[in-house]
Amino acid sequence: MLTYSLKQKDIKKKWYLIDAKDLVLGRLAAKIASILRGKHKASFSPHLDCGDNVVVINAQEIMMTGNKVKQKKYYKHTGYPGGLKELYFKDIIKGANPESIIKKAVERMMTSNALSKKQLSNLRIFKDENHSLEAQKPEFLDFGSLNRKNKVNS
Repeated sequence: MLTYSLKQKDIKKKWYLIDAKDLVLGRLAAKIASILRGKHKASFSPHLDCGDNVVVINAQEIMMTGNKVKQKKYYKHTGYPGGLKELYFKDIIKGANPESIIKKAVERMMTSNALSKKQLSNLRIFKDENHSLEAQKPEFLDFGSLNRKNKVNS
């Protein structure tokens, strides 16, 4: 019996569309990371980019559970002494770039190597419902209905 090894030419990529409205950030990021890596496929190979493409819309309406909406802080450092800056989740969501929260959460759930950077390029995030990827005919993935904990009831 021979072991089958997946080749790059045998990989078929699909497009998924996820509406992030009222979804829990951590659960959504874990699912997106799994799809980008290709772990949902029977033909998963850890050394190949066999994952699918993901389009996320309504990024500004993502939620967190509990008091994290008001209390969650994101840190960055300028590189200078005393240059630690902090931003709150609620300020980033209302700001100009709410897509960065989902992107950073997914990035931190993937392994840190060159392949994951390539796989992360298959993720497209849009602030609202308008997106430019209709030609790819993405399949809608209703993530909120998979588990009752995936959605915040507000």
